[in-house]
Amino acid sequence: MGSELQSWGRYPHVEEQRMLPVTWASDSLPVPADGGTLLPYGQGRSYGDSCLNAGGALLTTTRLDRFLAFDPATGVLRCESGVTLDAILRLVSWQGWFLPVTPGTKFVSVGGAIANDVHGKNHHRAGTFGRHVRRFELVRSDGSRRVCSPEENPDYYEATIGGLGLTGLITWAEIQLRRMSNPYILQETIPFTNLDGFLSLAHESEQDFEFTVAWIDSLGKGKTLGKGLFYRGNHAPPQFDAVPLSRSHLSRNGGGLAVPFDLPGFALNRLSVSAFNFLYYNRQRGRSSEGLIHYDPFFYPLDSIHRWNRIYGHRGFMQFQCFVPVNDTGVTALREILDRARSELPSFLTVLKMFGDVPSPGWMSFPRRGVTLALDFANRGERTYKLLEELDRVTRQSGGRVYPAKDARMSPESFAAYYPERERFARYVDPAFSSSFWRRVNGAG
Repeated sequence: MGSELQSWGRYPHVEEQRMLPVTWASDSLPVPADGGTLLPYGQGRSYGDSCLNAGGALLTTTRLDRFLAFDPATGVLRCESGVTLDAILRLVSWQGWFLPVTPGTKFVSVGGAIANDVHGKNHHRAGTFGRHVRRFELVRSDGSRRVCSPEENPDYYEATIGGLGLTGLITWAEIQLRRMSNPYILQETIPFTNLDGFLSLAHESEQDFEFTVAWIDSLGKGKTLGKGLFYRGNHAPPQFDAVPLSRSHLSRNGGGLAVPFDLPGFALNRLSVSAFNFLYYNRQRGRSSEGLIHYDPFFYPLDSIHRWNRIYGHRGFMQFQCFVPVNDTGVTALREILDRARSELPSFLTVLKMFGDVPSPGWMSFPRRGVTLALDFANRGERTYKLLEELDRVTRQSGGRVYPAKDARMSPESFAAYYPERERFARYVDPAFSSSFWRRVNGAG
């Protein structure tokens, strides 16, 4: 059966994929009639081609959406891999539990969160999602099934966390959740005037705040290069427990707003991005603020707009997310990346975060101690490709790396430099599994 399943960035556009639904965790893996390759596909929220398999088949896991066990005393949850983070929150948040780590969208599957070893605003405290996965079942194309944990099949456990779905199909996973008293975050918002201001706030906040992130005005230059708003917060303490949690806060499909159609290519330009950035930054009137906010808009502001990726038009967009170390070389690279992006193409959304020194169990996990910068660019063809190649070069020279879950154009040479663990990892890739990303970064497509 043909499929038009795409990645969230909608680039590259792939039509020649077959969709093979997986309905029961106990079933054998479907086998393509033509002997082609397989790749798990959850919610398609990866931005590039790591969730695509041009010419092959996608094992869609949306039907693997069952909860298997939950202990409200300990916060240990077992569920199938197609369960979304949104569904988990709707089950456990009103019982005083929360996700240990969450990315910027709750509309991702548990299997996808493990395969991309997602990170969030609390990496400096909690590390990646994979650190909180107690165990999972991995089904291979030869029919074998392995329960993987730090103690049982630890090599497959470490290869699969951050392994981009290439080691087999995760059927279920067991996750350790974290306690919370209520559904609110005590948030502070602090304007800063340049990149040095961000670094100062980030270091200052690490000890006392669990969640930190910054929005950057991508068009700042000179003394205001890297200016933005710094958000930091903690789960609200028990004195706010009297404020009831309404399940209506929790949305299944992106809230009441939606982008109804692809916007024209000219909608996002330097003038419109400049106007938005000016209004967004100056809503603070240059002052800090603090207050109580529900966790939903704090962690998932873009989820309130269904199909927001349509604002980039039918050609889609590409995100460049890199990590650079916190040293003179890394900070210089950050300045160059921001300045090159400002002068070449406006980034509609630019986010800066600090990674902590909390290692992941996954060999191919992206975060390291340092700073991560994410920029979103509308696909303008060759102009965008050339810019991203330049940003890639700067990142590589700084000793940094690029996030595969957000990538659609990394070269084999860059991948080899970024991920020296790739050769060890490749020994655990299922021979029947592949992806457009994997073939590209290995020079095979």
